[in-house]
Amino acid sequence: MALSTSLALIGALLTAPAFAQEAPDALLRRVSAELTQHLDVRSGDATKLRALVETNLLPHIDARRATQIALGANWRRATPEQQDQLVREFTTLLVRTYSGALANYRDRTIEFLALRAAPADTEVTVRSRIRQPGAEGIMIEYDLAQTDAGWKVYDVRVAGISLVATYRSSFAEEVRNRGVDGLIATLANKNRT
Repeated sequence: MALSTSLALIGALLTAPAFAQEAPDALLRRVSAELTQHLDVRSGDATKLRALVETNLLPHIDARRATQIALGANWRRATPEQQDQLVREFTTLLVRTYSGALANYRDRTIEFLALRAAPADTEVTVRSRIRQPGAEGIMIEYDLAQTDAGWKVYDVRVAGISLVATYRSSFAEEVRNRGVDGLIATLANKNRT
């Protein structure tokens, strides 16, 4: 095979749809389906639920950016080592939060709304509605950013309330009262219970 033919073949393979990045709404549909498909573990086994979230959801979350948003201006006050510790502890807190939400997921369906984004957008919001018989639907919005590793969620809003921003005031108060190390210790203690 000639070198030019080989290069053309490699070029065609690299531009084929199999190598294209998954659309953000398709990604969330797929991850939601995978999570709900395995919810037979919700029988009260918190360890299995956490493992499910860590395996299926965590790879699609930009934990560093979420932590930066939650810390606000206090992020810049933390040393690089403290920032790494904050990301680890906040990630653990998010895993616990999502695991707890999945433990209560019963008789619900997730409906994803049409994505309103231009092909060149590098940040998008994917909107969904959780439906449960006999109750009004709950809007869930996922803010995602395009990265080299694909689309990553950096915030979730439930009924208009940002999960990440919800922590900002309590984190700011903790830093004000006990410093960044105090916040790290508080998160570590909360994650152990």
